[in-house]
Amino acid sequence: MTTKLQVVIDCADPARLGAFWAEAIGYVVQDPPPGFATWPEFLTSIGVPESEWNSANALVDPEGTGPRIFLQRVPETKTIKNRLHLDLNLGGGHGVTIDTRKATLAGEVERLTKLGAGLVEERELRGEYWIVMQDPEGNEFCIQ
Repeated sequence: MTTKLQVVIDCADPARLGAFWAEAIGYVVQDPPPGFATWPEFLTSIGVPESEWNSANALVDPEGTGPRIFLQRVPETKTIKNRLHLDLNLGGGHGVTIDTRKATLAGEVERLTKLGAGLVEERELRGEYWIVMQDPEGNEFCIQ
């Protein structure tokens, strides 16, 4: 039996960072519970003050196969390198030449940068090629 997995990202602004990650990986904001048209409507119904509406955000895979991503507001800022990060497999894998992967990833760097990501460095080792980036709050992730 497998265990369902959720990825949790600590952040300062769950709505902003959720919008970035949804666009970056093709996820969508999770719908509010049944019977509610919007999240503010639901949150109001359970007594959450408006000042706390951006304390969390959840993204889901629209195809229902990937893990849920939960973004939660925390008071502290990021200060050191992540101990865990996401790898976005966007280059086509080993069945694609490294030059083709590099060209594909160059386009992805441009797309992700327009969404608010930052480029850290390109790496190549033993036939592998990847690019280290940071999301809008400085969390490292790789594209390969």
